[in-house]
Amino acid sequence: MPHLLLRELPRFECLLNAAEKYPTLNPSSAEAFLNLLRTSDLVFEAESLHLGKYGISQGRFTVLMLLSRMCEESLSPAELADKSGVTRARMSGLLDTMERDGLVTRTMSPTDRRAVEVVLTAAGHELVDTILPGYFTRVEEIISPLSSSERMLFVTLLQKIQATFVDSTPDLETAAHLFKS
Repeated sequence: MPHLLLRELPRFECLLNAAEKYPTLNPSSAEAFLNLLRTSDLVFEAESLHLGKYGISQGRFTVLMLLSRMCEESLSPAELADKSGVTRARMSGLLDTMERDGLVTRTMSPTDRRAVEVVLTAAGHELVDTILPGYFTRVEEIISPLSSSERMLFVTLLQKIQATFVDSTPDLETAAHLFKS
């Protein structure tokens, strides 16, 4: 889902002109922000196209990654929702379809009979192992214009922006406060 519906960003001169009408507009901030949104859209689209080859959405991919051997072996549905930044209802829907497709199973927790744990099936692990080599190749292609030191600076700069949010995993409510007047 794109965040910015512009294929072509406004020229800096246009932002300067707009600043005359809207004194709170800082042209360099607007330019940086629009470029951030545009880049985010391009990366999101590239990721969606790659995952689409395997018939999965970004939501399903997130669940797969959270449960893969690189992260946790099992998580509760509530933990998955919290870690992926979606509602519990949305996570329940994702898990229903992923369970139906044989990618995850929900089992009772061995330590708490009231709790449910979600784990990847063998098919889920196989899908992760199939997707990731090409995924990491695509990530490298996208980031390759930046040198190693530029990548470190880029991450630092993005983290500075992320720090403007109350926590490092903003939800819609947290993010929306920045646009309230």
